[in-house]
Amino acid sequence: MSTNRRGFIRNIALGSGALATGLEVTAKEAQTPVQPQAFNMCGYAAPKLDKVRIGFIGLGMRGPGAVERMSHIEGVEIKALCDKMPERAEKANQILIKAGLPKADTYSGEEGWKALCERSDLDLVYICTPWHLHTPMAVHAMKSGKHAATEVPAALTLEDCWQLVDTSEKTRKHCMMLENCCYDFFELLTLNLARNGFFGELLHAEGAYIHDLSRDYLFNKKGYADMWRLKANEGRFGSMYPTHGLGPVAQCLNIGRGDRMDYLVSTTTADFTLAPMAKEMAAKDEFFKQFEGKSYRGNMNNTTIRTMKGKTILIQHDVSSPRPYSRIHLLSGTQGMASKWPSPQRIAKGHSWLKPEEMKALEDQYTPAIVKHIGEIAKSVGGHGGMDFIMDWRLIDCLRNGLPLDQDVYDAAAWSSIVPLSDASAKARSKSIDIPDFTRGAWKTNKPHNMGLEGGATTTVRKKA
Repeated sequence: MSTNRRGFIRNIALGSGALATGLEVTAKEAQTPVQPQAFNMCGYAAPKLDKVRIGFIGLGMRGPGAVERMSHIEGVEIKALCDKMPERAEKANQILIKAGLPKADTYSGEEGWKALCERSDLDLVYICTPWHLHTPMAVHAMKSGKHAATEVPAALTLEDCWQLVDTSEKTRKHCMMLENCCYDFFELLTLNLARNGFFGELLHAEGAYIHDLSRDYLFNKKGYADMWRLKANEGRFGSMYPTHGLGPVAQCLNIGRGDRMDYLVSTTTADFTLAPMAKEMAAKDEFFKQFEGKSYRGNMNNTTIRTMKGKTILIQHDVSSPRPYSRIHLLSGTQGMASKWPSPQRIAKGHSWLKPEEMKALEDQYTPAIVKHIGEIAKSVGGHGGMDFIMDWRLIDCLRNGLPLDQDVYDAAAWSSIVPLSDASAKARSKSIDIPDFTRGAWKTNKPHNMGLEGGATTTVRKKA
């Protein structure tokens, strides 16, 4: 048994008595399988698609926006729309009609998504459903011969992470996690700076998802369907939503492509907000009594990750404290650093931040080709300031040109694995827990991805009807 695998078993055993059901990590799940890769999906370029025929699953919070964005991109055919509630699928069809596009076939009910995946005229299944459905839907899509693109996180357990990896390798179908924050403007700028050595050797990074969702979303009966996101916080201790902060800095650190995450430790505060709010809401509305008296995830989670090369990443998660929004996005290297939050976004080469004119010159020199090509259009189309549209446009451009995707299945698995691993560590008094090598050693030779930093795009944008 390898040292790494022994470490997994040892660390899990230390905390096994504290682990609850739902996101627990078992020794079997945690160890990296000894069998070699079936196929290396990092850098894999699937055959070109002249048209990308898409089916959407989940048309509640995120899905309609994705349909609207894709309706602007040339080479896209939206063939199918699915939601558990039929009226949502029909409503999404109005987006296509407004754009002057043909109506899509609609699916509904608990099992409608399976029929959508099994259609013979789809190339890509785009998944915007509650978290626990991401893995089964992506797996079924790939087994049905389609590429899968899923909202974050892609998986909630290590078993599901491995299922995504194994299925993608065996089918040679892409499984991309739709981590839109990788395509925000400052994140792309700092990635290009990192690739060009501006920061020297990166040694530390920080990311976060600090967003007060408590009253407007978690306890809003008109928010997440069936109150699923509030329920997801019951009995949890770890970082439930790590990838918005982790994804962009992981790319700057070339995680999975020259380095990988080795182990983590995680600590969470007590819950000072959700349980009291449940009690408050229950006193006003009988509906909320079902949430009263339950144990909820604490306010702030801090998860610290160490990489194989000795670098560190701090990931924070807090969706219940009254704080301004932040993803931090901090990069620290031997020759410079960058920080996005708190605003304004800043870059330094020493003790002092660059002056405005110096920042302008830096942006002029290092703004990547993808932003120059599609950035202004993305801002006009929208989606979190344009980053959603850049992500969607880039995905379609890669598929149409037979290019490797910017985020592969190993990224989806590794970034998502922080959900169960941080939960296990926090429940075990912050014991260190190893992070599986989902590439099975290929990280040592995998090459960094292009991310559109150097141009070469061909896909255009439709004019509005």
